[in-house]
Amino acid sequence: MIKKATTLDEQVALLRSRGVEIICEDKAKECLLDIGYFRLCSYLFPFEKSYPKYKNRTHEVVAGTKLSDAVALYYFDFDLRNILNRYISRIEVALRTYITYTLSNKYKNSPTWFVDPAVMTSSFIKEFQSVYDTIKKKPIIKRHHKKYINDKYAPAWKTIEFMTFGNIENLYANLKSHDDKLDICRHFGVNQTSIFENYIKTICTLRNTCAHGGVLFDMRLPMSIKNGPAGIIARVNGNNLCGALKVVEFLIGTISHNRLNDMKNNISDALTTLYSRNPSLKQTLKKTAGILEYQKEIVSLHTD
Repeated sequence: MIKKATTLDEQVALLRSRGVEIICEDKAKECLLDIGYFRLCSYLFPFEKSYPKYKNRTHEVVAGTKLSDAVALYYFDFDLRNILNRYISRIEVALRTYITYTLSNKYKNSPTWFVDPAVMTSSFIKEFQSVYDTIKKKPIIKRHHKKYINDKYAPAWKTIEFMTFGNIENLYANLKSHDDKLDICRHFGVNQTSIFENYIKTICTLRNTCAHGGVLFDMRLPMSIKNGPAGIIARVNGNNLCGALKVVEFLIGTISHNRLNDMKNNISDALTTLYSRNPSLKQTLKKTAGILEYQKEIVSLHTD
């Protein structure tokens, strides 16, 4: 049976019936109207008695859970999302640039090497047309085809500029030459292509979570992070935010040590703000994200 919409008064009453403490109803209604009941409940999930199980949920929370706890976690997620977008974008641009520069110079006689059967797998080439149907709508690509009417595709240095991070990840995975893959991954401090592919998938998942407003502090990666130069990821942190942050740290560190320090400082400040609102949320982040502390200059992550 489809549930019906509820008013703010009904939402407040429902939260209270589940054990959520609401000190100021007016403030609670303000938050519910600003954030939304459905979204805010995602930040109450770790406080539910049945957490982390989704099956047979009653939505009842443990004693002492306040609505302000969920609101504080929501704003931490908001701050973290803005921070990560900055550094993930730096990684994306660096990866895109190095792939384009290196392979375009290696295959000088094939400016559209991304659809060259000698360079790419047949499956990638077959599926690329649907990707290009979106890319060719960009003004720069339109101008290229207007000037070079016989070109089916614009050259790599134009086309790859408009590929999504997911497209770039797929392009790397479908390079035929193991040497090409090694050249790229070694530039970013990784000596095994399988580990590099795993890292890029992790970054891509994190980026998409940020881009679509997904929950970060309690995220679960669809695949485990492989042990590698980003450090030994404890089994408990192989699929959570702690592990994902280690991968971002490692890759941004290969690009710029200054940006790595900036990232650590920014996340440390966000955690300081969160813990100042409610020190007990330290244990919540330890349980969900695997994060205990994130100190300036020195990262301290819970990996027991």
